Formats: sequence, C-alpha cells, structure tokens
Amino acid sequence: MARYRRVLLKLSGEALMGSAGYGIDPEVLKAMADAVAEASDGTGLAIVVGGGNIFRGVSSSARDMDRAEADLMGMLATVMNALALGEALRARGVVAHIQSALPVGTAVPAFDRRHALACLDRAEVVIFAAGTGNPFFTTDTAASLRALEMRADIMLKATKVDGVYSADPKRDPAAVRFRRLSYDDILQRRLGVMDATAIALLREYRVPLRVFDMTQPGALARILAGAEEGTLVEEGAQCE
Repeated sequence: MARYRRVLLKLSGEALMGSAGYGIDPEVLKAMADAVAEASDGTGLAIVVGGGNIFRGVSSSARDMDRAEADLMGMLATVMNALALGEALRARGVVAHIQSALPVGTAVPAFDRRHALACLDRAEVVIFAAGTGNPFFTTDTAASLRALEMRADIMLKATKVDGVYSADPKRDPAAVRFRRLSYDDILQRRLGVMDATAIALLREYRVPLRVFDMTQPGALARILAGAEEGTLVEEGAQCE
C-alpha cells in the first residue's frame, strides 16, 4: 500500500546518459521507466527531469553565450528528455502526461496546475519539462516549486549514491553517510544536495526531502511504500 498520496521525483538529465558522454542510454531509460512503472501504482507521481545529458554536449559552445540564451537551450533539452521518458512509460502501460513551462507549440502541452493535480488525484504520472520556464533557475528549484504547487507529501531526489554524504564518497573514502539532516544542516555544511534556492523553498513550506540511489532495483517502490532508504531531510531533524 502506498504511503504517500502525491510525490515529486527529481531526475537528473545526467543519469539518463549512463556511462556515455552525451544523450540518452536506452538501457538506462528502460530501467528508469521500469522503476517508475513499478512504483507509481496508487501514488500520484510528478516528475521533474533535468537536461544535462543533452546540454552537456553543447555547453562548450554556450560558454560565451548570454546566460538567458544558454538557459533556454537547457530548458529545451529537458523537453526532449521528458518526451523520451513519457514514451517509455506509456510503452509500459503507465498513463503519463507531459507539461512544459516553456511554450513549445504542439509538441508538449503548457503547464496547467489544475490539470496536473487532477491527473495526480487519479494516481497518474505527470512529467514537468522546461524547469520554471525562466532563466537563472535550476531544475532543482523547479522541482521544489512544483512540489509546492502539487501539494506533494514529499520530494524525492534520485542520485547515483545512496544518500547525502559529508563529502564526495567517490573521492573521499572517509566520507560519512547521513540518515537524517535538517535543511539548515544542508545549507550550513554546504553539502551541495541542491541549490540554496531549492532548499529554502522546501524549508519554508516544510516539505520533506529524501535523497536516494535510483540505480538500486526497487528503491523507488520501497520508498513509496514507506521504507527508510537514503537520507531524509526535514525541518528540525537531528543530524544522524
């Protein structure tokens, strides 16, 4: 039985490219779609996807561009990822809707909060593309914003490591994994889980955040069923 009625899941674009240096790895996309399909039964699942897997390939060209124009390219990259994920989910029988904060003609419907809420009430999946639709805001901030708009019970951040560590565990073998943290801990320790704006939004409205390893089979389904995986971040939590 699902523990949560509505959940916001943040997926990074970089995760979609797997071991490749650019684009979407079909096997990774399949694994992500399988994980969402397995977990979404009974829960309204909203997804915000990043675009780093596509934008990274053109980032060197964008280095000298105006920041607003470069961010526009990044937003369009998230639209492509959303389309790919949506199709992969539908192929698995999942009812998935895509909405874009950036007008893209007939390719993707525009963001519609009321429609998205109705879909989530039916335990369907809604994928939000193009971040906030504005430059200078990350997709992490967009995820926090959508979590508030969708009245999510919790926000999940999918990573390649099993939670939040005191340092990068790939570089520092002495790094310690935290089970629980407060938002103040994240900001004061500069742990880099998400940007400060995203964290501040969640802290102000007391939306809990769980950081977990999406590559572990069944992890998403276990969390939605109430398992204590990864690291839980919430206001007033004692650092453990």
